[in-house]
Amino acid sequence: MAFTVTVLGSATPYPRPDAPCSGYLVRHEDTAIWLDAGPGTLAALQEHVSPADLDAIWISHLHADHVADLLPTVYALLFADLRLRRPIPLYGPPGTAARISAFLSNTGRAPIEEVFAVRELHDGHRTRVGELRLETVAVSHGFPAFGVRITDGARTFAYSGDTGPCSALSALAEGTDLFLCEADSIEPSAEHLTPAEAGHAAAGAARLVLTHVGHTITARDAVRLAAEHFPGPVAYAAPRIVFRV
Repeated sequence: MAFTVTVLGSATPYPRPDAPCSGYLVRHEDTAIWLDAGPGTLAALQEHVSPADLDAIWISHLHADHVADLLPTVYALLFADLRLRRPIPLYGPPGTAARISAFLSNTGRAPIEEVFAVRELHDGHRTRVGELRLETVAVSHGFPAFGVRITDGARTFAYSGDTGPCSALSALAEGTDLFLCEADSIEPSAEHLTPAEAGHAAAGAARLVLTHVGHTITARDAVRLAAEHFPGPVAYAAPRIVFRV
């Protein structure tokens, strides 16, 4: 059975032409999960699935380049031509519902509960979506931020979200068939990883895919530097690429 990750976008901190910010579509048989909703990813998502047909949305943290497209999603599902069978489970950090509601408020509070069934994440949070099991892991980004492990019982995918070096990354990547990991900058930081640090963090994974590569380094160089510290295959999360877990 198919278990795939489609890159909707991986740019940071703003979208470029044909390169949305962070967003990924995880599919397993008939299950569809949108991971992170950076600017431009709602349009890219619709090349594969209608937002009305999503089984869940999972948000790593509340920086705009990972969450902003939840706002037009509300317009699409509440005020336009798309119709929901039921509110979409939306897993996000503490404060997710308040953040969306505050932005959309105009003459009164936006009824986002008609679109999203918001469930707040915490370290160790577990849930099931279709045949997939999701486990959330807290990472280090200066405020609440999370990575996630997703498994169908036979294969496992993990996503780092945005994070600096932390002990949680080794556990996040351990035993995964595919580890999608940020590699934002060439300079060490408490809130982001260098490609070399991403390579070290992925030690327990079978494959490494770099994402969220910042403007200070090219994707080609990021892959090269990560590969110096990771013995398995290393790739870059270019938009529209589909990875099989």
